[in-house]
Order: sequence, then C-alpha cells, then structure tokens
Amino acid sequence: VQLQASGGGLVQPGGSLRLSCTASGFTFSDYVMGWQRQTPGNEREDVASITTSGSHTTYSDSVKGRFTISRDNTRNTVYLQMNNLKPEDTAVYYCVAKERIALKYRYWGQGTQVTVSS
Repeated sequence: VQLQASGGGLVQPGGSLRLSCTASGFTFSDYVMGWQRQTPGNEREDVASITTSGSHTTYSDSVKGRFTISRDNTRNTVYLQMNNLKPEDTAVYYCVAKERIALKYRYWGQGTQVTVSS
C-alpha cells in the first residue's frame, strides 16, 4: 500500500495550496479518504474526510469554509484545496484511508510539509 502526497510548500498568509495524494495497493473507491495534520509535540488531527463516492465531506471547525476535499476515483487520487491559509495551518499533512465502516484510519502516507509564513 502506498499513499503518495505532494503539493506542500511555503506560502504567505492568505495564499492557497492544493495537496494531492495518489493511492495504490488497495481498492481506492472502497475506502473513505481523509487528510490529517500534525505539528511538533502534538497528536495528529483530522482535517477533512470524503466518502467513497465523494458525495459527503466533513471538515474540522478550524478549516471549514477555507479547505475543500475532493477525490477522483478514476485516478486513485484525493485532493485538498486550501485557501486563505493562516500561520496556524502550518503542519505536516498526511493522506489517510479507511474502510467504509472502520472507526480508525488504516493507511497513511509519508506526509507533506505546509508552511504558512510571511
């Protein structure tokens, strides 16, 4: 199983980034996909998730209205569009996957660094 995230980088406050994550080694369309983030010394936190068909999404309160998660099951890829970025969004972002009825995410990738700073 591989979850290859990309698209991170350095951006100024108010800027935008789009993260991508391409999956392999499992049936992508059968898995709920999500993004989590982690800062040094803190636990990983949920940012957004999307159901298998893409019909339903959820967001943490801290990113609601600024971030959009989407997926393309034909490309085995999930995206996170991040707009109006704030310094507190600085973190390593991880792409995660779980079976439809699972309580916890089963797979995660290597992470991509997002730094929001002027």
